[in-house]
Amino acid sequence: MRVAVGGDHAGFSLKPALVAAIRSWGHDVADIGSCDPAPVDFPDIARQVAAAIRERRADRGILVCGTGVGACIAANKISGIRAAVCHDAYSAHQAVEHDDVNLLCLGAQIVGPWLALDLVRTYLLATFEDAEPYRRLAKLADLEREMGIY
Repeated sequence: MRVAVGGDHAGFSLKPALVAAIRSWGHDVADIGSCDPAPVDFPDIARQVAAAIRERRADRGILVCGTGVGACIAANKISGIRAAVCHDAYSAHQAVEHDDVNLLCLGAQIVGPWLALDLVRTYLLATFEDAEPYRRLAKLADLEREMGIY
């Protein structure tokens, strides 16, 4: 799987371990940045990770900021991106299996390294169940069109 990983300065401390682990599991990783602890705005990183997914350079994405919330809000503004903040393994696989989430958002100040690795592994192993959820995804696309968001 091709995975785009990015984080702002608050996620910088956790991101290198995630990138290394994802590579060790046999995935192709695009490290979008941030590459140092200098302040960077999470919407800028979210835009770049989302672009990798939308342009099919990545199958899934991972964003790491302080809480995961800001990155998730920014990512969900982008058409075709379904981002979720997950701080437990159940949510990490359910988000993919039932909601076809393609971008996992983590809070480096919320989860520690061990839990973050477990969440990422769970997210990457999950697959979308292609029965009932398609109806709900179509309704989400309808909402985007109706609201003029995209």
